[in-house]
Amino acid sequence: MADGHHDGALGAVYEAKDSKEVAALYDRWAETYDADMAAAGYRHPSICLGLVARHLPRGSAPVLDAGAGTGLIGEWLSILGYPHVEGLDISEGMLARAAEKEVYAGLHRAALGERLPFADGHFAGIVSAGVFTSGHVGVEGLPELLRICRPGGVIVLTVKNTLWQEGFAARLDELEAEGRIVRAEETEPYVSMPGEAGTVPSRGVVLRLSTR
Repeated sequence: MADGHHDGALGAVYEAKDSKEVAALYDRWAETYDADMAAAGYRHPSICLGLVARHLPRGSAPVLDAGAGTGLIGEWLSILGYPHVEGLDISEGMLARAAEKEVYAGLHRAALGERLPFADGHFAGIVSAGVFTSGHVGVEGLPELLRICRPGGVIVLTVKNTLWQEGFAARLDELEAEGRIVRAEETEPYVSMPGEAGTVPSRGVVLRLSTR
C-alpha cells in the first residue's frame, strides 16, 4: 500500500469514508500503481526490506506482507532468502497484480483492524509498509498483528507521524511496559515519497515479540 501525497489517486484514498471505498479505489489504481510509485520515489518498501534483513534471520518462515498491494516487497523478500511469504490486502485488484509476480505462497483478501484469517503465533515475521497512515489503518490494526506473530518474532512497520503522535507511540510504550514487545529499532522520520510535495514524514519501526 502507499503513503504519500494528497492529489490524485492517493488523495482520494485518504479521503475515503470506509474500508469498502478504500478497496474500490485501490482496485481502480492497480494497473498503474507500480509505475506511479516508482515515479514518486516511494521509499517504504526499501526501508522495510532493510529492516527485515537486519532483524529477521535469513530463511525464517513464514513471513506475512500485510498490506501487500501489488507485491512491491514480496519480490524482494524471496530474493533475500525468505522462502515462504504470504500477502494480505484489502483490494482484489491489487492482489491480482501481486499474483502475477508469482512470488507469494498464498494471497489473502482481508483488512487490517479486523480479525485476520491466521492462527495465533503463525508468522515468524510480518512487514507492513505504508499501511499505518492517513485513511488506512491506525493503532487498531496492531492487536491482530501481535496475535498472529510468534513469540520472539519480528514485526516491521512504517508509521506516519500523524498517527505516531495521536496514540501509536503511546501504545507501543504501553506494550513495552507490559513486557509484550521490545522496540528493536526506530528510524529517524523520513519522507516516503520525495517526488511529491507536502508529504508528511513517517518512520520505520521494528518490534520484537516477547518470548515469555
